[in-house]
Amino acid sequence: MHIVLLEPIGVPDTCIQELAADLISAGHRLTCYPTRTTDPQELGRRSRDADIIIIANTPYPAEAIRQADRLKMIAVAFTGIDHIDTAACTSRGITICNAANYANQPVAELSIGLTIALLRSISAADTAARTGNTSAAFTGREIAGRTVGIIGTGRIGLAAARLFSAFGAKILAFSRSESEAAHALGITYVPLDTLLWESDIISLHVPATPETHHLINAERLALMKPSAILINCARGSVVDNAALARALTKGTIAGAGIDVFDTEPPLPQDYPLLAAPNTILTPHIGFLSEESMRRRAEIVFQNITAYLSGSPENVCRR
Repeated sequence: MHIVLLEPIGVPDTCIQELAADLISAGHRLTCYPTRTTDPQELGRRSRDADIIIIANTPYPAEAIRQADRLKMIAVAFTGIDHIDTAACTSRGITICNAANYANQPVAELSIGLTIALLRSISAADTAARTGNTSAAFTGREIAGRTVGIIGTGRIGLAAARLFSAFGAKILAFSRSESEAAHALGITYVPLDTLLWESDIISLHVPATPETHHLINAERLALMKPSAILINCARGSVVDNAALARALTKGTIAGAGIDVFDTEPPLPQDYPLLAAPNTILTPHIGFLSEESMRRRAEIVFQNITAYLSGSPENVCRR
């Protein structure tokens, strides 16, 4: 089998070679491209004689898939697969496996980091310290004693809940299905509207699906407390960011920490949130830590090994 790594996946070449050593010893061939491209034609050219490709979060459209005549499996070095044309893969019988759970901890930790940055005005305070503006008022707020609403209680949502609990917060949750692990943590499930009314901090941890598209829209933002903040380290499409920018400008809510957008950064200069007040924006880095990059590389090569053995793991489509 010819395995093609279409883009860097955040670990050194030595790590890739180490993880691929058994596959190469078994007679499989590995080709690695050192640069990222979003050009469908170039992605198709790189995939042309591949049996298996490895890709992270670069969009992989039908135009590229059509050129990959031999393609049998896509090993996604990412959790979500909404950047891949899954319909085109299904029509060809191409198996898609993701790197499930590799980034649970860093995403949960960034959710906490954005929360603290907002509650303690860290960005503005940093600027004040550097410019000598000692007259600025930076009276912050604590997580302890506040109500945190976790929307989505999968593994990342639960990891975030544990961290917020450790700060002394009360946790409410809304999810498609209730988790025994959440109940064991003392988390209370409530209807979504109740969560929005009662929470001081709302942290999103749901996948991008038709059901979650603009789950947080103008109507639901209007249900939140004026003092509440919204954290989105999940998927960009879960929030109507134009409506969020309007809510922030009007003071409907107090702030937002956003790591994901409805387009991958760099954001266009007229993107609504860029001019919205009381925001902390990060360029989709929630998944990115030294530890998580190693974990996902390990999962990717384990997925390939399992697929070749006839017992595929982490299958999202086949």
